[in-house]
Amino acid sequence: MAQLPPPPANKHGWPWTTQTNPGLYEGKTSWPKITIVTPSFNQGEFLEQTIRSVLLQNYPNLEYIIIDGGSTDNSTGILKKYSHWISYWQSEKDKGQSNAINLGFSLSSGRYHGWINSDDYYLENVFHNVAGAFCSSGVDFIYGYGLDYVISTGEIKETKILPFIDFFIKIPGLVQPSTFWSAAIHEPVWEELHCSLDYELWLRLVKGHSRKLIKEPLSVANIHEDAKSSDPKMKAKWEEDHQKIWAADAHGTVYEWKRIVFLNRIRQKIYKWLHL
Repeated sequence: MAQLPPPPANKHGWPWTTQTNPGLYEGKTSWPKITIVTPSFNQGEFLEQTIRSVLLQNYPNLEYIIIDGGSTDNSTGILKKYSHWISYWQSEKDKGQSNAINLGFSLSSGRYHGWINSDDYYLENVFHNVAGAFCSSGVDFIYGYGLDYVISTGEIKETKILPFIDFFIKIPGLVQPSTFWSAAIHEPVWEELHCSLDYELWLRLVKGHSRKLIKEPLSVANIHEDAKSSDPKMKAKWEEDHQKIWAADAHGTVYEWKRIVFLNRIRQKIYKWLHL
């Protein structure tokens, strides 16, 4: 932390004035390389928080790639400020978020992948816990819980994920920045999608591969009026994406999806009853 630029004067705590203890990585000589990709466009309000939450993991074998779509706010200044600690960054016009993600991962040399948007951030110790879980379990995909921070109210909400089996992968539920996967199973994001790109990726990426749930929050999503998930103007884009997804033969029919949704509600009630 002493090597990074100082945080703004009004910022305290993680990931501003605290860091993951570097001593956590002592005693193990080889840690697998983790590649993190951040797509960004005009998110200067949040970008520095995202960057610091990656760098202050103090992970000893990190590759960090940021693809900015030619922002017109203060994003470029922030990227230059942290450029010495970022493996690669660019700020130029691209074809949107999906294209930026694919470009970032096309440059990856890591054994494990993670993708975090520039208005989200990782929690403390996450890379240590995720890398340890990959090494001890040998799985291809790791996922965890997430937190939503509602900026307008200061409210924090936790999103818990049930253990996944292939049958229920068609139920949207994974917390995108709380997911990590082996480069061996990586597939490109479908660039025609605008909102549901992570959900469609999981339909292809997760099924048939071994996975492990970490039962704790791994990331925080800043919920603000311009976020895709909360902007009412994006409703039509969400619907358009889902029409494209279910028109794809590989993902089954709308009827099959509705049947799985019904069965998933029963599953949720059983888990709640069992206090799992």
